[in-house]
Formats: sequence, C-alpha cells, structure tokens
Amino acid sequence: MANSRNSKSPDPLGDALAACLRRHLTPGQSLVAGFSGGRDSTALLHALHRLQPDFGFQLSACHVNHGLSPHAEEWQTFCGDFCDALEIKLQVVRVKVPHGTPQGLEAAARAERYAAFGELDGDWLVLAQHRGDQAETLLFNLLRGTGLSGAAAMQETREVRRGMRLMRPLLDVARKDIESYLQKHALSWVEDGSNADTGFSRNYLRHQVLPVLQSRFPAAEENLAAATRRFAEVLALLDDLAILDLGGAPPQFPIAIASLESMTETRGRNLLRFLLARHGARIPSEARLIEALRQLLEAGPDRHPVIVFGDWQLCRRRGEVHLEPV
Repeated sequence: MANSRNSKSPDPLGDALAACLRRHLTPGQSLVAGFSGGRDSTALLHALHRLQPDFGFQLSACHVNHGLSPHAEEWQTFCGDFCDALEIKLQVVRVKVPHGTPQGLEAAARAERYAAFGELDGDWLVLAQHRGDQAETLLFNLLRGTGLSGAAAMQETREVRRGMRLMRPLLDVARKDIESYLQKHALSWVEDGSNADTGFSRNYLRHQVLPVLQSRFPAAEENLAAATRRFAEVLALLDDLAILDLGGAPPQFPIAIASLESMTETRGRNLLRFLLARHGARIPSEARLIEALRQLLEAGPDRHPVIVFGDWQLCRRRGEVHLEPV
C-alpha cells in the first residue's frame, strides 16, 4: 500500500493556507486580503472565505486602483462583484503613481500600494505572493547586488506598522497549484497585460530566465525558494549577534563610535545593518555600507561625515553615530 505521507495533497493551496493560519492567527483577529482581481489574489481570497468558519477570523478585502491601465475601472468592478457574491466587505483605495521616478514605474506603484495597505484597519494584511514570486525576488535581488537581507527575499510574516502584520501564506505554493485551485472552483479573474511586458525586470525573469533554468534544472523554482528560507535563518542569527554586540544597550541610534571601533569590520557593519533595518531605513548595498563604516570610523575629531541612504542619513557627532531623516 502506498505511503499516504508521500501522496500529493488534493488541495495544496488550501493546506498551505490553513497551516499558515494555524501558525500565526489568534481567534477573532481581523484579516484584510490584498485583492487585485488577478489569479493569485482571487484564489487566496476565495480560499480564505472557505476557511473563515473553521478559524473564526473577520475577513475583508482591499483593492488598490493605481489608475495606470485603461482597464483599471473594469478590474475594480470585477473585484466589487466578486466580493459581493461572497459577502466580503471590499475597500477600494485610489492612488496616484508618480512617473519618472529613479526606481521605475513598477517599484513606484508597489510603494504606493504598500503605503495604502499601511493605512488599513486590521490585525493582518494577507497577500498572495507564491513560490514563483519568491524565486523571482531572490534572482532579482541577487542580480542587483543585494546583501543577505535581500537574499532572504520575502518573509512569511513581518510588521507593516504597529498593530498590523503582513502574512504571505502561499510562499510554498507553486503557480500550477494556484491554477488548479482556480479551475477546481470554476473561478474567473482579470488579466493584467503588463504582466507579460518583459521590459519590466521581474517579468523578464519570469518569462525569459526562469523557464530556461527550469528546462535544465526542473526543481529550480523550488530550490531557489528554499534557499531564501536558509538565508532568512542566517539573517536571524546575525540579528542575534548584533544584539549581543550592543552589550545591553537599546537597539537604536545613536551608537558610540567607541563601540564600533571595538568590533571587527564585519561585526560593525552587521550592527549598522541591524539598526538601520530596525528603524525602517533602506539597507544600502554592501559596498556602500562598508564605505559608510569606514568614513564614520576614520573621520578626524573636527570632521562630521554624513552618509545619505534614501530618506535617511547617518552622521557622526560628538563621538556617536546618529540616524536622521534627510
């Protein structure tokens, strides 16, 4: 008789979602699902609705209308009709995405979307990124020259703001399992034509690079996603090391130059990375972080170097390193 533990689950998406909810959810909490109307978020919202009686959470959805596509209003209408059919409350947020930003339109839209999500009321924001998205994120970050935090890619949970956390329950779910779920439940969804535009880097990786890798290495997507979990474990250990290096001091700026001088360059850089992340500052490349630490440590008593990272700057004053908004 076949070993039942080796048999494939008839509902891998539902099983992964239920397991994630068991790991993190407290009875009675409120969940807001990000809902674009695309295949991934449609499958997630439908599966959450099916599991709601078993877990007893409050469920609503949020659709962010970026206004970038001529079909934006049609997608919003689809989301409204879908939620009405399931009796799920839908909140629509319209955002204005700036054009011509250095990070590009795709990243600018993402930033506006997450800013909108951060204003929602709820205990959990639930998003539908899956295993393929995780593999793409790892490749994208590595090719841009990321550090360990970028190699860890997307985490299953993280804080959005005080009182709200983000949950990504489908990070171990394959695209084909999402497609099977949609087919099994006869669900329709909207297609965003921009997802096929390989002018966007992530789309290029999805349509041009990963298929080639998988033709030679069939488990490429699965193994890349698994690697992000190992990178995340190492990152957690480095965070523990940074706390030890603080020697009981609170994990915040300012930090004494003398403390950084007492450490190896690697540990000093790790401490800066940890503190920047704790304050929500954008983590610079390893090369820039090395240069920042060098300037901070080698500056003479009459020099006050300032190193800018996005919306924040590190500066040395009176024997301490401070973090300040630009």
